[in-house]
Amino acid sequence: MNTTVLPNMLDRDPATMPLEEIDISYIDLWKNDAKWPFFKRLRDEAPVHYCRNSEYGAFWSITRFEDIMEVEKNWEIFSSYPRISIGDPVEGSTFSTPTFIAMDPPNHDDQRKTVQGAVAPQNLKELEATIRSRAAQILDDLPLGETFNWVDRVSIELTTQMLATLFDFPFEDRSKLTRWSDIVFARLGEGIIESHEQRQEELMECLAYFTRLWKEREDNPVGNDFISMMIRGDATRDLSPQEYLGNILLLIVGGNDTTRNSISGGVLALNQHPQEYQKLRDNPAVIPNMVSEIIRWVTPLAHMRRTVTKDYEFRGQQMKAGDKVIMWYASGNRDERSIKDPEKFLVDRERARNHISFGFGLHRCMGNRMAEMQLRVLWEEIQQRFERIEVMGPEVRTPSCFVHGYTDLPVRLHAKA
Repeated sequence: MNTTVLPNMLDRDPATMPLEEIDISYIDLWKNDAKWPFFKRLRDEAPVHYCRNSEYGAFWSITRFEDIMEVEKNWEIFSSYPRISIGDPVEGSTFSTPTFIAMDPPNHDDQRKTVQGAVAPQNLKELEATIRSRAAQILDDLPLGETFNWVDRVSIELTTQMLATLFDFPFEDRSKLTRWSDIVFARLGEGIIESHEQRQEELMECLAYFTRLWKEREDNPVGNDFISMMIRGDATRDLSPQEYLGNILLLIVGGNDTTRNSISGGVLALNQHPQEYQKLRDNPAVIPNMVSEIIRWVTPLAHMRRTVTKDYEFRGQQMKAGDKVIMWYASGNRDERSIKDPEKFLVDRERARNHISFGFGLHRCMGNRMAEMQLRVLWEEIQQRFERIEVMGPEVRTPSCFVHGYTDLPVRLHAKA
């Protein structure tokens, strides 16, 4: 981690400050949802932008939709190895969790194929009834007429229950999945973990738990859960413990953060755009389209990282081998060159699935249909029960420039007449 004292970006004018001094990763921009004018400046004037000093060291920012797609397609130059997030391992640490999303072909393709069957169309069709019954139970247990945290009671609960199903994980221990997901990318001292040692210790507990599940199933791995599929897979049955942990954490985070934060962000967006909420009330058939718009608007994982494999010129900028390249999905989803009126939240947007939230190309999120289905089913059940979910106070955002999410969203439910 860079120890340089960094300027407070919240005190800077995004329209006039020197381009070379913009650090879009500055954490207070994300905690205060203040990054959007900085992203617009970069898209307009420096779409391939070099930041020399940040908490995470030097990095290139890719902020336009089409440029992000170009980087995604060119995996020979822009490698996913060794990491997918802007942060780097602790200096001197030997603890690592290799994962297939941080690999290039052919290893990436072989390991991904092993587990993607869990979210294949036929399996999703069978899961829909389970999602609906659990969503209904969660919503029926909510209090009417009093304020509560939507993130805890709904967003986390539904996604954690579905994660437990996908792993065939002991249901009574499902809160462990939420905890492990939260600590993977948590910043130190922000209320989740206090040290790198604590992170490592808890992740080793995760490995021990999942190793036990593996041993219980390895003699008869017939299920459609992720673990049984990994035992059956040629590319995954002989993973090292750290590789196994890495892929487990990838599946936990991928199955948790995207859906969880879209569930919260959708409620907030509808409250911020009451005319769109009225469209939903007038025509619930808009829900599938609205789900895609929510995922674009929220962009639950704000970026992905690539590493340059050799000296390379991209859009007139000279990159060096080893340089860190950050594809800002959050910015690409607000790029007016590719999306009409991107600063508007429109539940009936044309071509609403034209967004970059799930990535593009060989690393496109394999659980995208699962995320869309959970959101669709949840909103169908919400609209049957409640006239309105009213946000009662300011949201609290996740202190991260990677996980674009929420820790607190106080709401009150209004029942249908």
